[in-house]
Amino acid sequence: MVLDHSGIPAVVLIVEDEMLLRMRAVEMVEDAGYTPLEAMDADEAVAILESRSDIALVCTDIQMPGSMDGLELAHAVHGRWPSIKIIVVSGQSNLPSLDIPACSRSFAKPLDAGEVIAEMHGMIGRA
Repeated sequence: MVLDHSGIPAVVLIVEDEMLLRMRAVEMVEDAGYTPLEAMDADEAVAILESRSDIALVCTDIQMPGSMDGLELAHAVHGRWPSIKIIVVSGQSNLPSLDIPACSRSFAKPLDAGEVIAEMHGMIGRA
């Protein structure tokens, strides 16, 4: 289990509109030793971020319904909560050309769980 400075497991917010992919992401986060939270779109994610102060990382899909896509969400999170780390996930093959915030990471679907977990550990620490 990965603990934050207060001894509580670090929290990762997963933003994914497809239920099966969200469930898989939750399993990855749990396997990494973190506490998962789930949002179906950017609007729900922002509401969660506004109501909590313990989120260490946001993992968001790019293509989602709602008022903003995952890239817009990533930039909004970086602007409002600069200490929160960000992972952007895409089914598109042009990941190197994505305009993601500084210090964020991007991964293509299908996700390699080991690679994503290693990146999470690198970004927010491990026990």
